[in-house]
Amino acid sequence: MRSPLSAQIVQWLVAPGDVVRAGDVLVVLESMKMEHEVRAPSAARVLEVFCAVGEAVQVGDVLLRSESALGDARGEVPAAPSQAPSPAPRADLERLLKRQAFTLDAARPEAVARRHAQGQRTARENIADLCDKGSFLEYGALAVAAQRSRRSEEDLIANTPADGMVTGMGSVNGGRTVVMAYDATVLAGTQGMRNHQKTDRLLGIALDQRLPVVLFAEGGGGRPGDTDMPIVAGLHVSTFAAFARLSGQVPVVGIASGRCFAGNAALLGCSDVIIATRGSNIGMGGPAMVEGGGLGRFRPEEIGPSEVQHGNGVIDVLVDDEAQAVVAARHYLSFFQGRQGDWLAPDAMALREVVPENRLRVYDSTAAMVGLVDQGSLLALRTGFGAGIHTALARIEGRPVGLIASNPQHLGGAIDADAADKAARFMQLCNAHGLPMVSLVDTPGFMVGPATETRAQVRHASRLFVVAANLRVPFFSVVLRKGYGLGAMGLTAGGFHAPIFTVAWPTAEFGAMGLEGAVRLGYRKELEAEPEGPQRDALFERLLAGQYANGSAVQMAATLEIDAVIDPAQTRDWLARGLAGARVAAMRETRFIDPW
Repeated sequence: MRSPLSAQIVQWLVAPGDVVRAGDVLVVLESMKMEHEVRAPSAARVLEVFCAVGEAVQVGDVLLRSESALGDARGEVPAAPSQAPSPAPRADLERLLKRQAFTLDAARPEAVARRHAQGQRTARENIADLCDKGSFLEYGALAVAAQRSRRSEEDLIANTPADGMVTGMGSVNGGRTVVMAYDATVLAGTQGMRNHQKTDRLLGIALDQRLPVVLFAEGGGGRPGDTDMPIVAGLHVSTFAAFARLSGQVPVVGIASGRCFAGNAALLGCSDVIIATRGSNIGMGGPAMVEGGGLGRFRPEEIGPSEVQHGNGVIDVLVDDEAQAVVAARHYLSFFQGRQGDWLAPDAMALREVVPENRLRVYDSTAAMVGLVDQGSLLALRTGFGAGIHTALARIEGRPVGLIASNPQHLGGAIDADAADKAARFMQLCNAHGLPMVSLVDTPGFMVGPATETRAQVRHASRLFVVAANLRVPFFSVVLRKGYGLGAMGLTAGGFHAPIFTVAWPTAEFGAMGLEGAVRLGYRKELEAEPEGPQRDALFERLLAGQYANGSAVQMAATLEIDAVIDPAQTRDWLARGLAGARVAAMRETRFIDPW
């Protein structure tokens, strides 16, 4: 047996006369401060060793001489001892397991009990529910608060596990996802220097690997108690810029439950979509910050309650509890994970009854949305805001799409500032993540009037045109009833020939403006020539009927201003075929100035 390297003899484990098995350690050598075991290549009996402990050897020097153990006259080679399982882990592993145990919910039963008593789950429980079973890999679990200069190591390990934030990667619906959850039971979910480092680490991976991000935001902002870092204000941290940099690059979901203020709220607000529980409060400053600014004293429940934040558009999806929030998050992420093979089609015939025959009768346009998409796939967004337009994600024959629909139950479907903002932002969302769009149109146009103009309607309405002009995704339009003026153009990507197709149901009617207004303006002299009363009313109705006939769907198709008039029951087929052949253009650098 020769030395495999230049080294020093550390220990002999055999002596002349010993019988060894294949794989037994014969001698330990030290080289470059590392110990190397030299093992027997086969069963043998040691005859002679040539080097003493401490002696230096070179590569190829003879270490020992042996002969085959099969020639041992005293008997057979001893059998290898059975490898019984160790009753306990090695000391180093046991130390690790004990240290890791402090990070788990089981180590803090009182905090967990308080959390459950409030009707909420722990950060780890939420992550376990979100991620596919057994898929979550935690990063930075052993971090503690940066307060070693004022607290003992034992205290920090026991009371600041993971520095109040659980971060890592898991699988959601089978797709890799970065998951981060502030732990409100640790230092009130505040943002410490260590959890900023953890966040930055995961955000960098998300951007580099193009992974979706889910953030459970709950707690406050910066933590002044972190004294280990020699800093004054901490305004140099890169977390907020890193989180914002993900916008439009990967899907980003924010989930809020409980109190979400200051830094937590700033991150939450950068998300593509915000899912929040009814018991949540969201605000850029909590009670202490509000009072410190001389703005009065308020309870946390008075700042940014869910009914306010849902109504103003901050909250996209409002749910009852964290379990529902996780279900909504998994549903949302599924739209960015490709086409699904299993789907059920709705009853196409039901679409024939969505729009009433009475052209003045309002109806629920969400029935058209439900009737067009795969059963159970519809996820409505921002239902409390911009009531004039519905926005939702859904699937058609398994393909994910974004849906926009006029709401004739609000202002007759007229587009006000909030509705325009809602639709414009939704178009940006779909465009960023490559989702084709379907627009269901029934609008008399943009809302007008002195009161409307006080809301900067000109700028808000124009957002529809600027955003649509920069879309890279296929766009399809279906006019259900009213398709009037600039508002209808805004809902068809800028004009009826901008979409891949613009089709209409037989109930559709068209005009440069509302037909009633067109008659009153265009035929003012004729109407004023008739005396007020039945005669003038009769003339108005005759002129209106003429306008209606001239602006019918069939007339629009005959002049090629729209592409076809279709049976409502065929709408889903039209969309499915259009989607099958449509192309999403490559993401390009888009430069435009948002009108608002």
